[in-house]
Amino acid sequence: MDFTLILVLVVLVTGVIMALDLAVLKRRRGDAPPGFFVEQSRSFFPVLTAVLVLRSFLFEPFQIPSGSMLPTLKIGDFILVNKFEYGLRLPVLGTRVVDLGAPARGDVMVFKYPEDTRINFIKRVVGLPGDLVEYRNKTLFINGIEQLQTTVEVTDGLTLPPLSAEVTEALGDQPYHLWKRLTPGRNYGPFVVPEGQYFVMGDNRDNSNDSRVWGFVDDSLIVGRAVAVWMYWETFLSIPSFADVRVIR
Repeated sequence: MDFTLILVLVVLVTGVIMALDLAVLKRRRGDAPPGFFVEQSRSFFPVLTAVLVLRSFLFEPFQIPSGSMLPTLKIGDFILVNKFEYGLRLPVLGTRVVDLGAPARGDVMVFKYPEDTRINFIKRVVGLPGDLVEYRNKTLFINGIEQLQTTVEVTDGLTLPPLSAEVTEALGDQPYHLWKRLTPGRNYGPFVVPEGQYFVMGDNRDNSNDSRVWGFVDDSLIVGRAVAVWMYWETFLSIPSFADVRVIR
C-alpha cells in the first residue's frame, strides 16, 4: 500500500470539496449548516496538507524490516529520513523540482527498490556516478583505491554470526562498522557507475540484497538520507525503547 499516494489523493479530494464549497455551495445553502463531507473536509484538509508537506519535503519516519544493515541498524529500529538534503521531489512521482544536493559516498540512503518500487530499501552509498567500483576478496576498491578495513571483533559465537568479523571502513568523513563472514565470497567488477545512478551495499556485507544482485539505483528512486534512530520497537507485543536514540553514521 502506497501511503503517500493515498495521502495525496485524500488531500486532493478534501481540497476540491473545500474549494467547491467556497465558490458555490456556501452561497446556495445560505445560513444552513454545511453537509457532512464539507464539514469533514474543512477539518481534515489543513492537517493532512501539513502531514503531506512534512513527509514529502522535510522528514519521514521508517522502520527497519531486515538485518541487511547490521550492525549499523537493527530490525525494529525506527529511523528518521531527511527528505530535502538530496533535493525537493514531487510526492509519488519522485521528480526532483529543487536541486539542493546529491548523495555522498558513505551516506545511508533510503530509496525505492528498483525491482518493485512499492518497497523502500535502505543501504549505504558506495559508488557515485562515474566511479570505478570493485569488490574483491571482501574488500572494496573505489577508483582503484582500496578502502581499508580495521578489525574490531572476531566472532565468539554470541555477539556475531558464526565465522564472522566486525570491521570498520570509511567512505566518507565518518567511519562505520560492517559485518563480514570469514569465508570466501564472490568478487564483483570492476565496473563504472552510470551517470544519474548509484551503487549501494548493505553493512551486513554477506547478507544483503543490494546492487551486487540487482544493479544500480537510479536518481529518480531516491527517497532521502537516513539521519537518526529515534525509537526501537522489536515486535508489536514488546515495549518501545528510546534508550538507543542516535545519529546514523
